[in-house]
Amino acid sequence: MKKIMILGASSLQLPGIVKAKEMGLHVIAVDMNKEAIGFRYADEGYVISTTDISNVVKAAKKSKVDGVLTLATDMPVRTVAAVAEELSLPAISIDNSLKATNKAFMREALNSYGVPCPYFIKVNNEGDFFQAVKEVTDKGYRCIVKPVDNSGSRGVNLLSRYDEVSLKEAFKYSKKNSRSGEVIVEEYMEGPEVCVETLSVDGICFPIQITDKLTTGAPYFVEMGHSQPSKLSIDEQADIKRVAIAANMAIGNFNGSSCTEIKVTKEGAKVVELGARLAGDYMTTDLVPLSTGVNMVESVIKIALGEKPDCAIKFNKGSAIRFLEADEGIIRSISGIKEAQAVSGVKRVGIDKKIGDEVVQIKSSLDRIGYVIAQADTSHEATKICEEAVSKIKITVEKI
Repeated sequence: MKKIMILGASSLQLPGIVKAKEMGLHVIAVDMNKEAIGFRYADEGYVISTTDISNVVKAAKKSKVDGVLTLATDMPVRTVAAVAEELSLPAISIDNSLKATNKAFMREALNSYGVPCPYFIKVNNEGDFFQAVKEVTDKGYRCIVKPVDNSGSRGVNLLSRYDEVSLKEAFKYSKKNSRSGEVIVEEYMEGPEVCVETLSVDGICFPIQITDKLTTGAPYFVEMGHSQPSKLSIDEQADIKRVAIAANMAIGNFNGSSCTEIKVTKEGAKVVELGARLAGDYMTTDLVPLSTGVNMVESVIKIALGEKPDCAIKFNKGSAIRFLEADEGIIRSISGIKEAQAVSGVKRVGIDKKIGDEVVQIKSSLDRIGYVIAQADTSHEATKICEEAVSKIKITVEKI
């Protein structure tokens, strides 16, 4: 029986653990949280941080794994690369994993291959930050600030005020969310944003689906909904796919999956960033299979084992997800879940917070309350189903 190591055992990685078990594999889960739900389903478990490279490599060698992967989170990609190199397994290389998890390295790689991306400056102190903001604005751009090495919209801030106090606060917020302490100041690209879900096998990149995204907007841009397929024009979608393929090749993501975030600007498609793993927010675990019939989770498991996945689109339907939100305060009651589940076309309703939890301003994906996933013949219809289901869920909060 082949052994697959999955880095992360939270609800984000659970679909991978469950699918690997269904495929008859021996599953080894790794997570620093000993209570992580995935440990209940795995055959073996290591309570180790997924970013503790040396100890994860030791565990992988001890268990003699035949494949390694992670789902829906960026930093373990570096650990995946280290395990794969040590055991000669198919995965992204160590050097390329840095390009896929550090926005500055990523943009440098994209620029060197001529892949369209925003103008940016990397900084690590307040003085350089002020100078970078001036340089970007002098070019006529609005400024957006991001940590170089985080995800889920953590630390992202579109600047709307440029006085000294506001800039100091923006730098502090972004730096606090940066593991390395470095941030980038870059051109804010105007236009609709999409995510391209891809599979790469032996250096050939297959775009599987394009996802339209709904965010909170400025300044934090937290994703509050997704729908598939994209409603953009055929020409725009062709440009998006071309840029996504080029971005994966520039980063060196030759075997695995990716979610490539792209803005469609007046100059054409430009890369926001690329994650060398399955997308989060249930896009690849749920929405892609519902809209295309392609099982992305099974595909990445096969790639990790050196096998060939089936990348062919099976059908064309619509799928969507909408995330729940509420006023700030303490949750006192949640009702209407059964009514939401009963709406025709709803595939799942998930609640991530419980009675007594605090609802705060949504600044990252961790602040969302729950979600509704739906399927229909078109993305428009799937979105309408989500909205109807969401309207039935009532969340009562007590203001603090």
